[in-house]
Amino acid sequence: SEEEEEKAAIVIQSKYRGYKTRKEMAVDQQPSKAELEAEFSADDRELCKAATKIQASFRGHQVRTGKAVSGGSGAKEEVEELSQDMEKMAQKTVEDELADIDLADPELHKAATKIQASFRGHKVRKDDH
Repeated sequence: SEEEEEKAAIVIQSKYRGYKTRKEMAVDQQPSKAELEAEFSADDRELCKAATKIQASFRGHQVRTGKAVSGGSGAKEEVEELSQDMEKMAQKTVEDELADIDLADPELHKAATKIQASFRGHKVRKDDH
């Protein structure tokens, strides 16, 4: 009937508007590369140093847990070496792995604090828009 067709059309239109709105909101929430570059300048030595410290700690953790594999020349030898290291580390407990990361390291805390502050600033500026 005509009434059922009208109701169906309303439902379809409603669903489409919801879909379109959700899609627009998802795009708005993702910062663009330009926004991120403006927010976190590569010239900010303190931020770069903080990020490097955290990256180095994470890479060290990956190597210690045997999760790091790199490509390029000599990759096969690296994989074999890491496999041997993994076998040696298989006996390590979770507590031992966590002990390898020095959480009391003041440099690590400063690095994390700097990145957290930068992110909070980014988030506040993003929310103001």
